[in-house]
Amino acid sequence: MPDLLLELRSEEIPARMQRKAAGDLKKMLTDGLVEAGLTYEAAREYWTPRRLTLDIRGLTARSKDISEEIKGPSISAPEQAVQGFLRKAGLASVAEAHVHSDPKKGDFYVAHISKPGRAAEDIIAELVPGIIRNFPWPKSMRWGPASAKPGSLRWVRPLQSILCTFGPETEEPVVVDFEIDGIRSGNITYGHRFHAPDAITVRRFGDYVSKLEAAKVVLDADRRKEIILADARNLAFANGLDLVEDEGLLEEVSGLVEWPVVLMGEFEQAFLAIPAEVIRLTIRANQKCFVTSRPISPLEGEMSAKPTEGVGTTGRDVLSRTEDAGAPRETTPSGLPAISPSRGEISQLSNRFILTANIEAKDGGKEIAHGNGKVVRARLSDALYFWTTDQGDLPDLGELEASAKKFGLDLSKPLDQRMARLDHLGVTFHAKLGTQGERVERIKHLAEELAPIVARSISPLEGEMAGRPEGVAAPEAPASSDRDRASRPVVPTPSVAFGDISPSRGEITALASRAAVLAKADLTTEVVGEFPELQGAMGRKYALLQGEHPSVAAAIEEHYKPQGPSDRVPSDPVSITVALADKLDTLAGFWAIDEKPTGSKDPYALRRAALGVVRIILENRIRISLDVAIAATVASALAAYERLGEGAESRGLVTMLDSRIREYKGASRLLSEAGLISNLLKGGLAKASSEIFGPADQGREFFDGQRIMELEASLSPFIADLVAFFHDRLKVYLRDQGARHDLIDAVLATSSRPISPLEREMSAKPTEGGAVPPSSQRQAPPSALPGISPSRGEIGQSSNDDLLQIVRRVEALGTFLDSEDGRNLLAGTKRAANILAAEEKKKTVIAETVEPALLRENAEKSLFAAVNQAEKQAGEAIQNDDFSAALLALSVLREPVDSFFEHVLVNDEDQAVRANRLALLARIRAATGQVADFSKIAG
Repeated sequence: MPDLLLELRSEEIPARMQRKAAGDLKKMLTDGLVEAGLTYEAAREYWTPRRLTLDIRGLTARSKDISEEIKGPSISAPEQAVQGFLRKAGLASVAEAHVHSDPKKGDFYVAHISKPGRAAEDIIAELVPGIIRNFPWPKSMRWGPASAKPGSLRWVRPLQSILCTFGPETEEPVVVDFEIDGIRSGNITYGHRFHAPDAITVRRFGDYVSKLEAAKVVLDADRRKEIILADARNLAFANGLDLVEDEGLLEEVSGLVEWPVVLMGEFEQAFLAIPAEVIRLTIRANQKCFVTSRPISPLEGEMSAKPTEGVGTTGRDVLSRTEDAGAPRETTPSGLPAISPSRGEISQLSNRFILTANIEAKDGGKEIAHGNGKVVRARLSDALYFWTTDQGDLPDLGELEASAKKFGLDLSKPLDQRMARLDHLGVTFHAKLGTQGERVERIKHLAEELAPIVARSISPLEGEMAGRPEGVAAPEAPASSDRDRASRPVVPTPSVAFGDISPSRGEITALASRAAVLAKADLTTEVVGEFPELQGAMGRKYALLQGEHPSVAAAIEEHYKPQGPSDRVPSDPVSITVALADKLDTLAGFWAIDEKPTGSKDPYALRRAALGVVRIILENRIRISLDVAIAATVASALAAYERLGEGAESRGLVTMLDSRIREYKGASRLLSEAGLISNLLKGGLAKASSEIFGPADQGREFFDGQRIMELEASLSPFIADLVAFFHDRLKVYLRDQGARHDLIDAVLATSSRPISPLEREMSAKPTEGGAVPPSSQRQAPPSALPGISPSRGEIGQSSNDDLLQIVRRVEALGTFLDSEDGRNLLAGTKRAANILAAEEKKKTVIAETVEPALLRENAEKSLFAAVNQAEKQAGEAIQNDDFSAALLALSVLREPVDSFFEHVLVNDEDQAVRANRLALLARIRAATGQVADFSKIAG
């Protein structure tokens, strides 16, 4: 069968556009051919900087003849309908139509249409010009005299020639003839711009590839990548170096050359004093070159005088340049002594780089390498200036004192100066969320609230440091129980410059506060201004240079993590705290101004931020309530707002809370009440924390019940919506981990708090087994409703806000349902839930409590006793976070439930007995509902 070869040759196509453009060409042409009635066996696209090529094999030589009938209206139909039929069928008059008869519908018009097949050459000649004119380039241009005319051809770069041949391998192919804007198709192409600029006559794809290769053009982009990578590795190895591989750069470079020639350039070794990341980005971004590293022996490169890696001094004298070139002490361009850094830092880079030329130079590429070296030196000189300038004093220190006082900054330290400048300049974060300085203050307050919770999540027996009372878990720390040992993930060592040293639990709050203040400081540095992708990484380096605690330095870099599903999460407790604070403030702020993700649009990467919170909590096993975290976020925003004083403009969370409180209780004096409200929320935070970790700090102000209810009434819709968003991200995360979707839904549909047999009954009715306490002795429930606590049947409406508990329940539930007891209990519980749902739909009376005196059959008495026992044991197990034990306690319900349905008629004629038995079924649903809503589980 015939083959089609198409080449569109132009001036250099930007490398970033080539792969997609070749794919678009393949799709548009093959779709058009199929739509025209042709078929093909295979198609493959190719590209170089100067051409897009398509090779289609086994294309049919002619489309099939088509015969079809188009049914029209009745012969008695109105003239307008008949004319519409004629236009649709392409008939000139009704005389060209046929009349068919139908026993039911009578006579009607039918058009018999015959379309003869077309030659593939004609179809291609008609199709390709349209594709070229409508090609979806991100950017395109017009050129030459024709560009002045309306509708002139547009292409990414001037289109120079079109090659299009068609024919079988056994015959001489023909040129598919067509013309577009004066460019006529042919069988001519051209090789390398410099090495082989003459015309090349081509017959089909096989000789096309071989002739281009002879003309110094490698057509296959993947082969060019292989050549570049292999030659770069070999050249580096020959010089005793290792290539620092970069897949993105390799893809780009392969799109810059048609005949890759790998060369090596070099720059002065003194430039290695610049951080490795800066060197690499400078050379990569400006010259599209690869860097190399020097293999280091196990004992090489360690610094005897300092524990830090890659930090030679405090950085205060970094601007001084050594004047005496003849001094015996070797110096670097930054003025630092030539200290050999440790293995983890910049000594790995060498002063040689790999470049890829597009020609074979007569001198072996010496001049090309030399010219690239000159440009690299100029760029590195700029980078060195940025690096040293960032470690010096700012010229406007006098104007920064107010900002320094606000954040407790030390203006003798360069990074503190940059943070003060960030606040002083009023750099906007978002028009509705305020400045970066205001955001930093919110994050600082929130980090101080979250730090104790993160600290308490560390086992008391783990992570002790020699000479220190408290610390952070080492990678192989002993587990506190067999269950913990089995389920604990391997936690990587905190990536701080001082090795494995992490702060003690008592230090975490102060360090998190300091890290939060400095987290955004590097945004105003010269290096980050030039290379925004180094934000965080440069802040860490500058922090180490000015003597910050290694955990503070690590948090400055790691609070942006994870930046994707494959990125690692921070493991140092200070980094965890600041990362959570940063992401929660972002999420709550954009939620407050109603800038939520919609469909495929997520301009502020809120889904990524929420997934980051989920991963940080789960992979570090942090016990924290989302309700508590969001309330703390609002409290932090209020605390920051209060500090602004009179005349302060409310933004984001503060504006949202003001409007909600105004809706709830009328006029709001939010600024005068901001401190009180913040303390109330913090009181709620302290209470919620104590439910998980024990008594709250004694020195902390507790909350007023009525005011916290007002706040919760105004905040509950906001918190519920944001928690639901976290649940969606959690579902995505767990499904990626292989969890069953129905188990996730079942766990999320129920409450996470254990319920004792005597808890949560309606206050208007006597509880089971005890009297209702007087109202004066009852504590106000944590809701906005006036003193009514829900019955057991209603409890499943509350939210799951402890992500770690959700995951543990999903795991335990999956294991339990794999057993025979689990499957049988699931069947019985779903039967009970279905009966209850049907009766509730019919509005059948269901007793609020089970009355033992109305239990007649032995089976229902046994079930009642079993439910009481199982509910109590399951509640105690859940309080101990042992969900496997809770499900084991519930498994004893299997036989009583089976016996109940076998021997007891639920819909008894006696209405009281029926209501009592339905209440017993509700007890089964509530008991199992402590772990999951079994009605949502498949099977």
